[in-house]
Amino acid sequence: MSEPAAPDVSHGPAFGPEALTPTLFLDRSALVFGDRTALIDGQRRFTYRELRDRCTRLAGALAEAGVRPGDRVSTLVPNTHAALESHFGVPWAGGVLNPLNIRLAAAELTWIVNHAGSRVLLCDHTLADVGEAVAAAADHPVRLILSGEPDDDYEQRLAAAEPLSLDVADEWAMLSLNYTSGTTGRPKGVMYSHRGAYLQALANLAGGRLDAASVFLWTLPMFHCNGWCYPWAVTAAGGVHVALRHVEPEAVWSAIDRRGVTHFNAAPTVLTMLAAHPATAPAAAPVQVAVGGAPPSPSLLARLAGLNLHVTHLYGLTESYGPAVICDWRPEWDALPAAEQARRKARQGVANVACSPLRVTDAAGWDVPADGATPGEVLLRGNVVMLGYYRDPDATAAATLQRPDGAWFRTGDVGVVHPDGYMEVRDRAKDVIISGGENIASIEVEQTLARHPGVLEAAVVGAPDEFWGEVPVAFVALRPGASPSEQELIDFVQGALARFKAPKQVIFGGLPKTSTGKIQKFALRERLRAEAGQRPQVS
Repeated sequence: MSEPAAPDVSHGPAFGPEALTPTLFLDRSALVFGDRTALIDGQRRFTYRELRDRCTRLAGALAEAGVRPGDRVSTLVPNTHAALESHFGVPWAGGVLNPLNIRLAAAELTWIVNHAGSRVLLCDHTLADVGEAVAAAADHPVRLILSGEPDDDYEQRLAAAEPLSLDVADEWAMLSLNYTSGTTGRPKGVMYSHRGAYLQALANLAGGRLDAASVFLWTLPMFHCNGWCYPWAVTAAGGVHVALRHVEPEAVWSAIDRRGVTHFNAAPTVLTMLAAHPATAPAAAPVQVAVGGAPPSPSLLARLAGLNLHVTHLYGLTESYGPAVICDWRPEWDALPAAEQARRKARQGVANVACSPLRVTDAAGWDVPADGATPGEVLLRGNVVMLGYYRDPDATAAATLQRPDGAWFRTGDVGVVHPDGYMEVRDRAKDVIISGGENIASIEVEQTLARHPGVLEAAVVGAPDEFWGEVPVAFVALRPGASPSEQELIDFVQGALARFKAPKQVIFGGLPKTSTGKIQKFALRERLRAEAGQRPQVS
C-alpha cells in the first residue's frame, strides 16, 4: 500500500492562520481573567473585561475623530490609564501609535508630530499647554484630545463611541513609531511591527517571570520603547498594572507596601533614589527589578539585595524594542561570592528568547574571541529589531551591516564576550550621553550652543555622575571679545531644548583637535574622568 500524500502546506496552516499582534493578549486576558483587576490608576480600578471594553471604545472614538488604518496617533501622557489603553486602542483603530517623551520641549515635539504626520494628539490635562502649542504649530491639522480627569474629553468620547477592533492583516505592518535621538541631533522614527512587539512581549513574560500573580509598578515611562513592550507583556500574563504618574521614592515604596508590587523596571538613577531614601525598609516579599542602561555598582546591588529588590540587567535600544539582551541568571551563580555575583550581574548577557543570537565583531567583520577582553561592535538582528527608520532610508542603510549571512543592525556599542558566552558592553556610541535613562545627542546641544552670538565652537560630552550616571558638560571656545557667563549659556540651551539636555557645567577654553581640525572628544572625556575623583560630582 502506498504512503498517503503529504498535505500541501505551501500556503500556511489549514486551520485558522492568525497574524501575530500584541492586542491578542488583551482579547485572551479579557476571557481568562475578565473579572480580575487589570489596572489600578490612583482611585480608579478596571478589570480585564472593563479594560478591553475601554480600549475598543478608544478605537471607536479615534475612528470617529478621523483616524484611518495606517494613520499615526501621538500620545503625550505620563503613566496613566490612557497610556496603557492607547497601546491597545490605537492599533484596534488600525492606527500607528506614536508615544511622545513628555520631557521634551514643545518645538521638539512639534518636529516629531510633523515628521510622523500624526492626525490626533492624545494629551494629558497637566500638559495641555504643551499639547495646544504643538497642535497649533503643526504643519497639518492635528486634533487634540485631553485626558486625565473624570469628566474630560477623553472619557466623554469613550462613553459615546461604538466599540471597534479591526483585525491585523499583515503582522509585519507598522504598529508603533518611537522617536530616538540616536547619534544625530534630529530624532529618528523607529518602526515597530505587530509581530516584533508580540514576540518581545512574550520574551519579557518569560525573562521577567511574569504570571497572573504579578503586580507590575509603572516606574518606567511607557513612552520609552513602548515601555519595553511591558504594556503587552503584563497583559499577556494577566497581571496587575499599577500606574504611577510621578516616580518619587516615597510613592514607589508606598506602592510596594500597599499594592504588593512584585515587579518594576527602572534606570539606575531610580534605584539609587530608592536605596538612599530615608524611609527605606526591606520589601515584605521579593521584588524583581529589571534595569537598563549603565550597570548598578556592586555596592548598590548589595544595598538593593538587602532591601529585597533583586536586579536583572538588560540591554537594548529603541531600535530593538527595548531589551533584546538579558543577563540570564544561572542558579549555580548563587553560590559565588557577593563581589563575583555583582560582576556577573553587571554583564548585559545573551539575546532573549525572541532575538537571534547577538554577535560581537571586529573591524573586519570577524567574531571576536570569547576571552572577555577583545573588543568589537555589538550586532543584533531578528524579530525584535526595527523595521527601519521612518522616512529615512539613508539612516537605515547607515545602521545596517550586510554580511554573507544576512543584514545585521549595528548598535554602535563596543563589547566583549566572556568565555561563558555572555556579552558585556565596554563603551557605547561615543556621542550619545545617557543621563538618568534619557538619551542626549551631543550634536544637538552643540548646535544649539553654536547659535549663541558669543560662541565660536562647542563640544559636549558626558561627565561621570554618581546619581545620573553621566551628565552633559560643554567645552566652549568663545568669539573674540565675547564674555557670556556659564549660566547664560546654560539658560540659552534650556530655552531651546528640554531642560535635561542642557549642560550642567560649561568649561571655557580652546578645544583639542586633530591635524585635520576634528575635535578630539576622547581627550575631553578623559579629562572629565580624571577630574571626577578630584572635585564633587556635577549634578
